[in-house]
Amino acid sequence: MTSHDVVARCRKAFSTRKVGHAGTLDPMATGVLVIGIERATKLLGLLSLTTKSYTATIRLGAGSDTDDADGTVGDRVDVDHLDIDGVRAAAARFEGEIDQVPASVSAIKVDGRRAHALVRDGVEVTLASRRVTVSRFAIVGHRFTDGWLDADVEVDCSSGTYIRSLARDLGAALGVGGHLTVLRRTAVGPFTIDTATPLDELETDPRMSLPIDQAIAVAFPHRVIDDDQAESISQGRWLEPVGMTGVYAAVTADGRVIALLQEKGRRAASVMVVRPATLR
Repeated sequence: MTSHDVVARCRKAFSTRKVGHAGTLDPMATGVLVIGIERATKLLGLLSLTTKSYTATIRLGAGSDTDDADGTVGDRVDVDHLDIDGVRAAAARFEGEIDQVPASVSAIKVDGRRAHALVRDGVEVTLASRRVTVSRFAIVGHRFTDGWLDADVEVDCSSGTYIRSLARDLGAALGVGGHLTVLRRTAVGPFTIDTATPLDELETDPRMSLPIDQAIAVAFPHRVIDDDQAESISQGRWLEPVGMTGVYAAVTADGRVIALLQEKGRRAASVMVVRPATLR
């Protein structure tokens, strides 16, 4: 299932075309996908989703042409000599800021086309490395299965990090090859799997995991405003700045979000009016 497939099913469940997503999820992956419904679609481009968390299983003993189990797995290499302490030590070398080469089947564009589309057409693709941050790359379980060493991992990383590439590079560092067999995203920015609603449940009982006020409270810093200020913002006017950086929420004392603001010069102007006067 692709992220676009999820959007299509949400459109049907909520009976609206106004559905969007932030932070694409690979077809082989499960877990958190941030979806905006109706007015919340306008939030998606304003969210700062710079960190992500995953659980995954890396199979050590052979690489793959896609760096995961969906591709063609290469020749097997014996892994009996590996011990888990050595695997953990190798994984630790990938923590911090690293230069990572994305998988050739990624969605990165090359000359205007997605890399994975070029690969499907038989074009050999070599992508440039990019600087990413891996805050945590922990081996939390392992087992030897039919001559493989399967390592269960937890990863906290910056946006743009490819877990498939971590699997490939860990296998290369150990001299045995590696590829991804399971991938689950547990958090995107401040949105975690604890508050996510399974897609099947949404289709039988359409509801928001987070109403717009709660979603904004989770994702943005806030500034409390009085009734007169709320009226001004809802009419499209601006407020005096208070020295806050980035996009933040203007919230009434009773918790209603009126707008998202950003300060420039002598103005705190709205980048999105959540509750315009016309909707009151």
